Amino acid sequence: MMRATDAMEYLPDMEAIDSDIMETVLGTAAELDPSTFTDADVRRALDGDPGIEGFAALLSPAAEPHLEEMAARALDETRRHFGNSVCLFTPLYVSNYCSNECVYCGFNCRNGIHRATLDLPSVERELDAIAATGLEEVLILTGESRARSGVDFISKCVELASERFATVGVEVYPMNTDEYAVLHRSGADYVTVFQETYDPARYAELHLSGPKRVFSYRFDAQERALRGGMRGVAFGTLLGLRDDFRRDALACGLHAMSIQRRYPHAEISMSLPRLRPAGGVDNKIGVTESQLLQVSLAYRMFLPFAGQTISTRERPTFRDGIVGLSATKISAGVSVGIGEHSGEARGDGQFVISDPRDVGEITAALRRKGLQPVMNDYVRV
Repeated sequence: MMRATDAMEYLPDMEAIDSDIMETVLGTAAELDPSTFTDADVRRALDGDPGIEGFAALLSPAAEPHLEEMAARALDETRRHFGNSVCLFTPLYVSNYCSNECVYCGFNCRNGIHRATLDLPSVERELDAIAATGLEEVLILTGESRARSGVDFISKCVELASERFATVGVEVYPMNTDEYAVLHRSGADYVTVFQETYDPARYAELHLSGPKRVFSYRFDAQERALRGGMRGVAFGTLLGLRDDFRRDALACGLHAMSIQRRYPHAEISMSLPRLRPAGGVDNKIGVTESQLLQVSLAYRMFLPFAGQTISTRERPTFRDGIVGLSATKISAGVSVGIGEHSGEARGDGQFVISDPRDVGEITAALRRKGLQPVMNDYVRV
């Protein structure tokens, strides 16, 4: 099993780019402890432009009594920049083989789950089944195994998806700039990479072996993707992996802000996953719904232009409450198993979902709230 002795030590064939963003983000995050902020600090953040220190204050325990006011401010920002529109998409898992030993993940290479990689005809059937629901955006996902889902295979999946969908995202293992360029030429629009936790020491404890163990290579993935031509990148931290989830949320927001400033043309979005039970792993949920809401509201106030995706890891009532308030994107008709969209289940899923509603049910729920379901918000010219 491939192992790096240090979570910052690059493995062969990993591209190192000349960037100071990781050093800056980690340094700034280390200087700010959300638990030290006061009610007065929260008040100042609510009364003006939050800035970095204000963002930390909004993530603090001191901000918890102010959630209603934060929600009102977040709603104002959301309506100003996104109107009442909510984008819909669904994920398509084409492989669950993985080379990494991540202690919290259902795809952990040590877990005895049913593994599968779809062949291209099966991928087409999955894409056709999703397209039949009316969705026009799909997210292609794999486990992190180059041997079982190489760049060429993912590229062909993207090509097939781009023939059927207006927007195609990928959430796969981190790649080099030239590899992201291949996916972009094949039709990929954006890349999602979760850093999981922004604490390098905790990261090393959780990622025991495999390429994912290299913290710094993963951190720079969004920047490499943009250099490879992607128009958008998404960020996320798996809230609950670290004892102080607020510090991870802080670092994740700073990461997204830093990329936005360096690449002002890029479309930036945030994902809001909490740690959930996974196949073969009994993860404990240590972040409450109220705390997740606080993170979402703080993100909206700090990054008003950034999209936000609320995961099917969350209950339908929570998703319905947060979408349109601070979240601007929601998945529908979700399956996290391999081959399940077309009724040809072949492999196990990555985690347990909490919202099984189909596209029709999600769109109806949005309309009841006076929101506009949007299948496509991008036109190629």
